[in-house]
Amino acid sequence: MNLNEIKGLYKEVFKTYDHPSLEEHVKKIVELDTYLPYSSTFFCITNTRDLKFEYISKNMTACLGLEKSLFETQGMRYFWGRMHPDDVEQWLQALNELMKFTLSEIDLKDRSKMSYTWNYRLMNADGVYVNIVQNTTPIEFDIANKPIIGLAHYTVMAPEIKMSICATAKLLNDKNEYETVYFNNFSQKLLTDAVSNRERDIIRLLVLNYSSKDIAEKLNISPNTVDTHRRNILKKFNISSTGELIGIIKMNNSII
Repeated sequence: MNLNEIKGLYKEVFKTYDHPSLEEHVKKIVELDTYLPYSSTFFCITNTRDLKFEYISKNMTACLGLEKSLFETQGMRYFWGRMHPDDVEQWLQALNELMKFTLSEIDLKDRSKMSYTWNYRLMNADGVYVNIVQNTTPIEFDIANKPIIGLAHYTVMAPEIKMSICATAKLLNDKNEYETVYFNNFSQKLLTDAVSNRERDIIRLLVLNYSSKDIAEKLNISPNTVDTHRRNILKKFNISSTGELIGIIKMNNSII
């Protein structure tokens, strides 16, 4: 698939009609970047209509070894050109499915509370394809209420880690906790396909060392319901303890 084909499919997913105002969003994000330490994570403000990056944090070069100017002048086309060719089709499919899900299943009032995660491989400055886990929160919408401007965080992971291409959509609830409302594995069918969205949230919170009571409060369910889910999760993975479960998750974070 060449860059023109990618551009056509990408623009179809994010088709829009106007230019939103970004000045205040960009100003605040730039202020924050000054205080952030260098790490394996960088962030950008993405503009899916104009296929460009409105802002790129300083950590990008530290994470990938690439010059910011290339991202700034060539935009998303340059980014796509460094993506592993085997991942492009599944990545585009993931974006399209997330967009269709948002437009059909998420109320207009809730779209600003959404968070989306997907992954792919990207070539760094040394010519090595590293794993990228991208988490994007929409901050601006077009006149059709499609997310067009996003705050995107990119976590760079070692190339030795084998990751299926997955896409997840989470909704921030009234307790300020994310609840999974969509998950799909676009690479292959795994045991984890049998894990429900609710179970996925419980697994994520267990990894963060929350008790059943804490999880129940965050997800607006009863502790007994949490315990039932925990038993079902252990049964699905054919393991006997939460400790074993956490070990599995840390080796395969595409589950959550």
